Amino acid sequence: MVRISTVNLNGIRAAKKRGLDAWLEEASPDVLLMQEVRADEDLTRDLMGPAWDTLVVPCRIKGRAGVAVAVRRDCGALAGLTERPLAWRGALDDAETDTDSGRWLEVDLDLEIPLTVVSAYFHSGEVGTPKEDAKMAHLPRIGARMAELLARAEEPGGRQALVVGDFNIVRSRADIKNWTPNHNKRAGVLDEEIVFLQDWIDLGWHDVTRDLAGDVQGPYTWWSWRGKAFDNNAGWRIDYQYSTPQLAARAKDFTIGRAATYDGRFSDHAPLTIDYAL
Repeated sequence: MVRISTVNLNGIRAAKKRGLDAWLEEASPDVLLMQEVRADEDLTRDLMGPAWDTLVVPCRIKGRAGVAVAVRRDCGALAGLTERPLAWRGALDDAETDTDSGRWLEVDLDLEIPLTVVSAYFHSGEVGTPKEDAKMAHLPRIGARMAELLARAEEPGGRQALVVGDFNIVRSRADIKNWTPNHNKRAGVLDEEIVFLQDWIDLGWHDVTRDLAGDVQGPYTWWSWRGKAFDNNAGWRIDYQYSTPQLAARAKDFTIGRAATYDGRFSDHAPLTIDYAL
């Protein structure tokens, strides 16, 4: 069993101060995919420490974005991977802009089945601003790469893929507590954004959390720092693990690492962890 977690850190330095290490010890992921790291390669590796083999793609704009993949050195199934350089790809495509940088990192893991894991951080957007334009320009390019990854997985003996991270979009009213006041009024709840997530499902990708949780409200992964959103569980499900079909069939269980109290959070996102039989 391989445990794969994803979390938007809101900055790795702040997350470490707020309790990231305690969560890592409790959850014990084998592979940790991080978004919004907001630190350079050397600092991120230092903060993760020698227990992890860590790859980082920082944003070219200092203090923004940044994605990372960390493989635990002592976990049995993955131990051999740290004895050689991990194959990785640190950009979505040649059209990447400065604001697109630090948002896509692919890493190859050769387990029982060959697997590519992707730490992805989609633009947050903001209705009626250039931020939303950047988001809408980025989404089709993400879709093009996901189509390539899916096609490769469908080849005989093909490498499977797992695209995870902060997508900054809900899929439906089941993924946000307050659908009506936000739908088509706020970035992340716009029909023109939601259609991309559904198109990828229609293409063949699996939203593994939804597959495992079933037709329920939530489970949410993000709550605003402001007001009583966390206490009232007025959350959004915007952190995902999208997998190719063969890998989805190996998913066994999921956990949302929601802190017990507002003060106990190390980020406004909760980690999403899924166990796979690999």
